[in-house]
Amino acid sequence: MSAYWIAVASAEHVQRGRASGFMQVNHGKAAPLRRVKPGDGIIYYSPTTILSEKDSLQAFTAIGTVREGEPYQGDMGGGFTPFRRDVEWAKAEETPIKPLLDRLHFTADKSNWGYQLRFGLFEIGDHDFRVIAEAMGAKMAVPAN
Repeated sequence: MSAYWIAVASAEHVQRGRASGFMQVNHGKAAPLRRVKPGDGIIYYSPTTILSEKDSLQAFTAIGTVREGEPYQGDMGGGFTPFRRDVEWAKAEETPIKPLLDRLHFTADKSNWGYQLRFGLFEIGDHDFRVIAEAMGAKMAVPAN
């Protein structure tokens, strides 16, 4: 059975991962990536375009499927070796979250809908994954659940 996840990172960091076919979360920590398994669906939410900026992008910026393999360390230079997982990223459009708030189970009827996003990685249901994938116009096979 596949699981579905939302990861959180600035759009700039997501773009870097998309270009090289990987994901990383929580400033490169390994533990969260061990929860994610090959075949799982992953969606990135980007609160901002650039880390520490306050531009309020608030959009889904990438969607894909986790590839086979285990978390591994990449070298970003300067001694920073964050843990990563390989992902097959789908062709999709950046999509703002606000028009979807009432349709997503993890945000519907919640005045503080962004609270879960503070964790950096959390599991969502099949319904939410499909709603976001459709909104993004994702060109991918949605992982079977």
